[in-house]
Amino acid sequence: MSDAVLGTIDRRSLAVASQWQLVWWAFRRHRLAMIGLVVTVIFYVVALVPGFFAINDPEQQNTRAAYHPPQMIHFVAPDGSFGPFVHPSILKRDPETLEMRYVPDESRVVRLRLFGQGYEHNLLGLFPTRVHLLAPGESGQVVLPLGADRLGRCVYSRIMQGAQISLSVGLVGVFLSLTLGIILGGVSGYYGGWVDSAVQRAVEFVLSLPSIPIWLAASAALPHDWPATLNYFMITLILSLTGWAQLARVVRGRFLSLRTEDFVAAARLDGASEKRVIFRHMLPSFASHIIASVTLAIPAMILAETSLSFLGLGLQPPTISWGVLLREAQNIRSIATAPWLFAPGVAVVLSVIALNFLGDGLRDAADPYNK
Repeated sequence: MSDAVLGTIDRRSLAVASQWQLVWWAFRRHRLAMIGLVVTVIFYVVALVPGFFAINDPEQQNTRAAYHPPQMIHFVAPDGSFGPFVHPSILKRDPETLEMRYVPDESRVVRLRLFGQGYEHNLLGLFPTRVHLLAPGESGQVVLPLGADRLGRCVYSRIMQGAQISLSVGLVGVFLSLTLGIILGGVSGYYGGWVDSAVQRAVEFVLSLPSIPIWLAASAALPHDWPATLNYFMITLILSLTGWAQLARVVRGRFLSLRTEDFVAAARLDGASEKRVIFRHMLPSFASHIIASVTLAIPAMILAETSLSFLGLGLQPPTISWGVLLREAQNIRSIATAPWLFAPGVAVVLSVIALNFLGDGLRDAADPYNK
C-alpha cells in the first residue's frame, strides 16, 4: 500500500482490514478511475430507464423536421425569467443559395419542465408513466437538443434509448463469457492432465478463429425475419462464444498457481469438498483480478456490437442501438450537412473511455499489497 494511502488511513484499521477494504482504499486514490466510475454509473442509470431521460418518442417521425439542426437550450428568457427553454425554428430559404434552412425564431420560446409530462413509456419495463426528466411545457411541442435524422426523429432521445441495448450487450455478453471462462478455465487448471489438454486445445481453436469472417457468416446465417429480441440474443451469444477463451486462460493460470498453495492443501486436509475448495477458497483469492478483467472486457463487447451494427452485420432497424444510429451517418450528406448524426459515436467513446479508466483503477487496486 502506498504511503499516500497510509497517510489517510489509521494504521490499526489497516492491520485488520479485509482484502476488499484494501482494494477500495487503493481504488479511491485513483482519480481517473473514480471519474470513470461516476460516468459509468450515469450511463447505466440512463440505460436502465432510457424513456425517463428521453424528451421525445424515439420512434416518432416528423418529416417536417428532417435533418433539423440541434437546438440550443437557454436558461434566461427575454422577459428575464429563469428556466430551460429553446427557441422554435422556422424554415427559411437562403437568398443566395436558395437552400431551405432552419432559423431560430427568437420571438417565441418553448419551455422545458423538470419531471414534466411527455410521451408514455414503461419505467424499468414494468410501470407505464408519462414523467420525464425534461419535457416540453405544452403537449405537441418538439424539442431537439441534438437535432433530428433524415426521418425527423429526435437524435438525443434515440441515443438515450440506444444506450439500453448497447450497454446491456456488454454486460450480458461479459456475464456469459465470464461463466464459460471461469468454469472451463477453472476445471482446466484445477484438474490438469488430459482435461487441461482438451480445454486448452479448445481455447486455442477459438482464439485462432478470425473475427470478421465469423461475424459475416453469422450475419448471413441469421434469418432476416426474426424479431428484434431474438436477433439481440443471438448477437450477444455470438460475442460471448468468441470472447471467453482469453479469460479462461487467465483463470487456468491462477488455478495452476493456487492449487499448490498451503491454504488449499489445508482445506483439503480438513475434509473440504472440491466444490468448497474452488468456490470458497480459490476463486475469492483472485476475485478482484476477475472483476478488473470483466470491467476491461465490457468496452470490447460494446465496441464489437457497435461495429457489427454499423457494418450492417449486427442489430438491424427498428432496433435502436448506438451502432444502428451510426449507420445513419454513412452518407456524404450527413458528413457535410448533418454532423450531429455522429453524436452516438461520442456516447460510444465516452462510455468506453470511462469503462477503461474504471478497469485500470480496479486492476491497479486489485493487489493492494504490492503498492
